[in-house]
Amino acid sequence: MITADCLRHLPLFSGVPEALLHTAAQDAADVHVNKGEYLIREGDTAAFFVLLDGELAVTKEVAGATQPVDTYRPGDSFGELPLLLGTAATVDLRAQSPVRAMRIEGPEFLTLLAHAEELAGRVLANMSRRVGNLQRVTLDTPQAVTMLVGSADDLHCFGLRDFLSRNQVVFRWLDPASSALTCALPAGVLDGPLPAVVLPGGEVLRQPSVRDVAAQVGLQIEPTLPEYDVVIVGGGPAGLAAAVYGASEGLCTLLIEKEAPGGQAGTSSRIENYLGFPTGLSGGELSARALRQARRFGAEVVTTREVAGIRPGQGTHEMLLDGGTRVRARSVVLTMGVSWRTLPLPGTERFVGRGVWYGAARTEAPGTRGKDVYLIGGGNSAGQAAMFFSNYARRVSILIRADHVEKGMSQYLIDQLRARENVRICECCEVTALHGDSHLRALTVHHSDTGEDEHVETDSLFVLIGADARTDWLGDTLLRDERGYVCSGLDLAPEGVWPLKRDPFPLETSVPGVFVAGDVRRGSVKRVASSVGEGSMSIALVHQYLALATHDRTGAP
Repeated sequence: MITADCLRHLPLFSGVPEALLHTAAQDAADVHVNKGEYLIREGDTAAFFVLLDGELAVTKEVAGATQPVDTYRPGDSFGELPLLLGTAATVDLRAQSPVRAMRIEGPEFLTLLAHAEELAGRVLANMSRRVGNLQRVTLDTPQAVTMLVGSADDLHCFGLRDFLSRNQVVFRWLDPASSALTCALPAGVLDGPLPAVVLPGGEVLRQPSVRDVAAQVGLQIEPTLPEYDVVIVGGGPAGLAAAVYGASEGLCTLLIEKEAPGGQAGTSSRIENYLGFPTGLSGGELSARALRQARRFGAEVVTTREVAGIRPGQGTHEMLLDGGTRVRARSVVLTMGVSWRTLPLPGTERFVGRGVWYGAARTEAPGTRGKDVYLIGGGNSAGQAAMFFSNYARRVSILIRADHVEKGMSQYLIDQLRARENVRICECCEVTALHGDSHLRALTVHHSDTGEDEHVETDSLFVLIGADARTDWLGDTLLRDERGYVCSGLDLAPEGVWPLKRDPFPLETSVPGVFVAGDVRRGSVKRVASSVGEGSMSIALVHQYLALATHDRTGAP
């Protein structure tokens, strides 16, 4: 318990009136942390602390490496920087010995500063020193960044660029055609075939596959164990939520993602209706935070690997990965999500990555600077992309087949779009032809309300026309509907495919112990929050299934 006597001898509280000391002690929490544990992790909710006993190491991750910032000892105070700036915690604090600290929440801290002028002066002086420490660490840390050298029109280069950015790998892309970047090109790189990846240590990878690159930049590409409590297939919001909850609740957890964590949501430039983020966040930001959270709890995350099939078994299921790898799973959660629907026009494939993009990742925005950009789609994803691209492009045109944009887009987003001078919403419009040689140069747009065709010049077309389930690899292993979505729970009863006497759990598929969550589930609500909820719920059901399986195997009461 924190008392005024605990604070009276500390230099920070020198000169503070006795009544305020008692108030501060009454408002404070008495926090104890064992050696090796974290008092604060970067991104945590901010609070003000005074260290009473022990020692704390202050570190920050810069350019993918952990850098020392400071060491706190008894009497030191900290936490004022994020509180006064209105941000989350900016560093990690780890106990070097058993620690005791006083914690004061934000509102009480601000009240204390308002009534204790001397204390406020000391806190602001500390804040200035903290800023200097962070600036020193950030600016003085060598920036060992992976470099990707390749042309904007090279599909291989586009694939590598997309893979690195979506996997949160810090890299710099250098286009040999850009004279401004020529001076930054490493010597000799242009003498061989492109694209080339230059690793921080100087090694050059020529025309590498994404799996080759993944292995070199520190991403996990192989499972480390032969068997897991739960194997999650797909790293979208549902899969990441399942990984976080599975690992945090003690399950040996493996997540397998063939491309990049985040799924379709990871390509969204802005998500503004997600609970708890009033100013919105990008799909990439949400995915990156969830990925760090899952790994922090101990989940294994394997990328560039594809699950080719499931062999159901008694007690464990066998997961078949591409390349012949096999992994046993006591339970499985399918969270593959859906894939962007392709544009059904002749010649579309030759323009993908050369003027035509599916989805709208934030990394593509700088490439639209000063251009006339077109988006196809009437949903929120298209509206969010248009809002973001309008910060770069000269004009953004949203092409919608429907006669009213309100049929598919949220009103708050429509209001924002109509307030932007360089955004126009074109209803009753459909792209009927693409034009260009090696790169997209123009579109033919048909206006269904007038019957006229319009020729528009552009080299940037983003397609967001809905998505489909890609579940052919499941074959007849479990029940799917006519569109490929996986059936579960009550969907199984009319089909008579459930093999056990007990009823299936709500998200359980026609194979006991195999669950499905998120957009790939038949009847799901296609929203990020819904997918996160289902992914979390699936782990609760996995626990029930595993407990029931243990009971059946041991006969325990």
